[in-house]
Amino acid sequence: MTDHQIISDWFYQYSDDIYHFLIYRVGSTDVEDLVQEVFIKAIKGLETFQENSQPKTWLFTIARNVAIDELRKRNRNRWKSYIFNEEKQKAVNDKTPDDLFLLNEETIKLYQAIQLLKVNYRDVVILRGIKELSEKETSSILNWSESKVRSTYHRAKKALLKKLQSELGGEYSER
Repeated sequence: MTDHQIISDWFYQYSDDIYHFLIYRVGSTDVEDLVQEVFIKAIKGLETFQENSQPKTWLFTIARNVAIDELRKRNRNRWKSYIFNEEKQKAVNDKTPDDLFLLNEETIKLYQAIQLLKVNYRDVVILRGIKELSEKETSSILNWSESKVRSTYHRAKKALLKKLQSELGGEYSER
């Protein structure tokens, strides 16, 4: 199999998961472009892929790094606009439901609450809770020990529940 065929197979298997991860991680703008960037980086770095991990975890690691780069770029642009008195960019929380791909209200509240979490909490909630990756896969993506994944995920769920309860007046309960 050629490199392009391998990446093409992975794209069909994992692009939806990568897409959803990026929506939760960076917001709804230009996510399709970021998914493409993930797979372009995968093509360029395929020779560095070590077969001791799953392709999915390797691709999620790339996606996480692409998301971090995108958020840094947005922050730089935001600061530039402040410095040059340009029109301020809208915050992710200012998006309308249409901008968030017509997600239902509960999903929007969840999305907004996740965005308010610390970065480490946000990453582990998205990978473990939403994408349902195993502790081992998550630890590989985040470069953490499995015990750190467990404890951080536990703390992150508590923080998320607290944010949801304060937002919705106790409508959410721990599951």
